[in-house]
Amino acid sequence: MALQWMRSLLFIIQMYLMMAIMGLTFFIPALLSRKAAIFGMKCYCAWVRWTLSWMVGLTSEVRGPVPKGEVIVASKHQSFLDIILLMGTLPAGKFIMKRELMYAPILGQYALRIGCVPVNRGKRGKAIKKMAEDVRKGRSNPGQLIIYPQGTRIAPGVKAPYKVGTYVLYEQLGQTCVPAATNVGVFWPKRGILRKPGHAVVEFLEPIPAGLDQKTFMTRLETRVETRSDILMRDAGFQIATESQPGL
Repeated sequence: MALQWMRSLLFIIQMYLMMAIMGLTFFIPALLSRKAAIFGMKCYCAWVRWTLSWMVGLTSEVRGPVPKGEVIVASKHQSFLDIILLMGTLPAGKFIMKRELMYAPILGQYALRIGCVPVNRGKRGKAIKKMAEDVRKGRSNPGQLIIYPQGTRIAPGVKAPYKVGTYVLYEQLGQTCVPAATNVGVFWPKRGILRKPGHAVVEFLEPIPAGLDQKTFMTRLETRVETRSDILMRDAGFQIATESQPGL
């Protein structure tokens, strides 16, 4: 365990060092072109996945048909790794993100350049409505809009409610929603240094067509994501225990 902890620490150090190196390398092209910004971020995601596999023994896979065009991707969020897998796989992924991340060195500027949408936690509904209006009027960058329906990282085995903001986005944009399940938190925890060896998965699930009412949409989304995530976690050796996360 001590050796795995040390390998994990070395991985984390080089991961953030390479974030700075690649961020500076692509910075000028990224300012000039959104495609260059996306390419730079995809290069970084590929680097993280590659070094993770041989430094820590954690391989990764994205399953299911990759969404293309203008769709909403509503994903389970367990750690930074699911962000890496989604960003590295989707053709033009862009996240709804906490507004504080705008001010993160390098990462914040790239996030804005690729079209991520900063949202104040206390004003999420207002921000989503404005974003939906921007999309309809052609002021938003095209691509796959990624939202985390539970609003934050959720540790494996913890149950937390799905927030209505996902439906607001789905209803106002009138777009198909592609749910995504994951087991990454089994190996890459919400907090801490230790990264466990194994096989992390993000899986795109059956799309939910546009036009459903709130109750039907939210039920389908939560059922599909939670059911499949539980299966992926069990396959990874995690024993599911029902628990409520405080404060959500």
